Amino acid sequence: MKDRAILLVDDETDLLEMLQSIFERAGYTRILTAASGKAALKIWKEARPSMIILDVMMPGMDGIAVLKEIRRTSRIPVLMLTARGEAEDRIAGFEGGADDYLPKPFLPKELLLRVQAIMSRAYPEKERRIYLEAATIDLDKAEGWRGEKPFSLTAKELQLIEKLYENAGRIVTTGSLCETVCGEFWQGYETTLSTHIRHLREKIEQNPSKPVSLITVKGLGYRLYLKGVKR
Repeated sequence: MKDRAILLVDDETDLLEMLQSIFERAGYTRILTAASGKAALKIWKEARPSMIILDVMMPGMDGIAVLKEIRRTSRIPVLMLTARGEAEDRIAGFEGGADDYLPKPFLPKELLLRVQAIMSRAYPEKERRIYLEAATIDLDKAEGWRGEKPFSLTAKELQLIEKLYENAGRIVTTGSLCETVCGEFWQGYETTLSTHIRHLREKIEQNPSKPVSLITVKGLGYRLYLKGVKR
C-alpha cells in the first residue's frame, strides 16, 4: 500500500513540506506535491496518483473546484483538508465527492490512519493464499491446512514460503533463501535451512519423503510448484 503514489496539494509551502515529511517518515515512497489547484490537476492527469490530499482554501482555483473537475472523470480517493472545519466546508466537500475531510490543525497519526483507511477501502488487497497439491497456506495468518488438518508456520517458515511463492515455478538458490532468513551474513546457515525445509514439507506435503510441491534442485536450491500449474 505504501508504494502507491499520493498527491499532496496545499498553497502553504511549510505545510506542504510537513505533509511530505509525515508520509516519507511513515514509509511512503511515492509522494507528489502541488502548490496550486491548476498544478494539482496537471500532475493528476500526467502521473495518475492513487490518492489526493487536497487543501480546501487555496487562492485562484480552490480545493472544491479541483475536486469537482477530478470527479468529472475519476473516482480517485480524495481527502480534503480544511482550516476551519466548519459544516459548510464539510458539506461542500462531500457534495463534491470527497471521501473524507480533516480539519487543521491535525495530528500526523490521525492523518496517516485516515489515509490508510481510505486506501484500504479503495484498493483492497488481494487474498494472499497459496494453493499447493496437498495443502493451502494463508500468508497473512501464517497458517494453513492439509486436508482438514490445520497447521501454523513459524516466522522463518513463513519467510521461506513467501520467498518461494514470489518465485513459484522458478529455482530459488540456497544462498537466496538463507539470506532471506538471516540477512547478508548467511554463510554457514545451509544445514539449518535444510531443517526448515524438512519441517515445511512435513506440514504441506502428503508424503514428505516424496515431495511434489517443494522440490529440491540438486546443487542449486529449491522450487515451489503451485496446484494446477504445469511443470
